[in-house]
Amino acid sequence: MDRAKIERINFLARKSKSEGLTAAEKEEQTALRNEYREYMRRGYMAEFSNTYIVDENGNKRKLIKDK
Repeated sequence: MDRAKIERINFLARKSKSEGLTAAEKEEQTALRNEYREYMRRGYMAEFSNTYIVDENGNKRKLIKDK
């Protein structure tokens, strides 16, 4: 996600607290937040798909099983 979108999310959050948002801004905020959540979820899943757990016997297994 690019820096401009993150700055816009933060701007809308500050504006929401201080003066409120219009209906269009609320929709934009929701869409941007959903996009950010999906971006973070993909990042975490990529990280977890390359993470292994080693048990006491030295056996390695993936943290998340491939589908």
